[in-house]
Amino acid sequence: MKNKTVCVLGGTGFVGKHLVHRLTKEGYSVRVLTRRPERHRSLIVNPDVRLVKADVGNLHDLYEHLAGAGTVVNLVGILNEGGKKDPGFQQLHVELPQQIATAAVECGVGRLLHMSALNANAGETLSQYLRTKGEGENRMHAAAREDLLVTSFRPSVVFGPGDSFFNRFATLLRLTPLVFPLACPNSRFAPVFIGDVVEAFCRALEDDYTGGQRLELCGPDSYTLQELVEYTRDTLGMKQRIVGLGNGLSRLQARMLGIMPGKPFSMDNYYSLQSDSLCKNNALPSLGITPTPVAAVVPGYLADQHNRGHYNRFRRTARR
Repeated sequence: MKNKTVCVLGGTGFVGKHLVHRLTKEGYSVRVLTRRPERHRSLIVNPDVRLVKADVGNLHDLYEHLAGAGTVVNLVGILNEGGKKDPGFQQLHVELPQQIATAAVECGVGRLLHMSALNANAGETLSQYLRTKGEGENRMHAAAREDLLVTSFRPSVVFGPGDSFFNRFATLLRLTPLVFPLACPNSRFAPVFIGDVVEAFCRALEDDYTGGQRLELCGPDSYTLQELVEYTRDTLGMKQRIVGLGNGLSRLQARMLGIMPGKPFSMDNYYSLQSDSLCKNNALPSLGITPTPVAAVVPGYLADQHNRGHYNRFRRTARR
């Protein structure tokens, strides 16, 4: 009988929450490792989810909580490094996957699913995000054994309710009422729907044939970054002028924003955007999944965000 216990690292993030709920619908019992279980009530209320307080960077914790699991899913990742005391690219994208793979082998886990990134490449010389993602992916696959099947996923930008792409640009557009300066406007993406990404994970989990594969995940259409920001603006009924910046001004914006709290845009982001995020071999059709277009989903949740913004402004005004 197949072991239906799945241990998820990074299960409290955007992709993680969607995947965890989907796995429970498929009959899996899910353990989510997190430092602060009390912060994630949307997962706590699911009776098939157990939030476990753990430090995923601690090998002892990994051994303890991966024991008895049939599958481990690693979704841990960052787009920018934080302060000196925060874990960086090397620790989270390279060392952690190595530790997870080591613990998975020792604990007798049979399946390992790893979230990588499109264009991840251990030989990348400029973008540390892409270099470390590539090295971590390689270390995961190097741990594969006859009794441990490893599959990695390489999505383009992922969209859906609660995403940090369309929602982020919607917020930035509201803060920039007249002219919106956009770095790297000609970078291309094939946005992939979160529901399709989650479906790919679930189908790969059920299909041992995907062991050893590195699956690229893309939506049905490609767009420049400027086209996507303009689409966001038009969907929200806004009128800002989107001004695409040339290479020099894009680098300047990256340097300036990269020293701000939260790093809205950094030099590493700039370097990552020098490569188009497009699939050479989209795995969704081969998994039996029809890619979902942007227009089928995005207007709905951007409208919800827009309406919430109007409601919150109304409440603030009413209190005065």
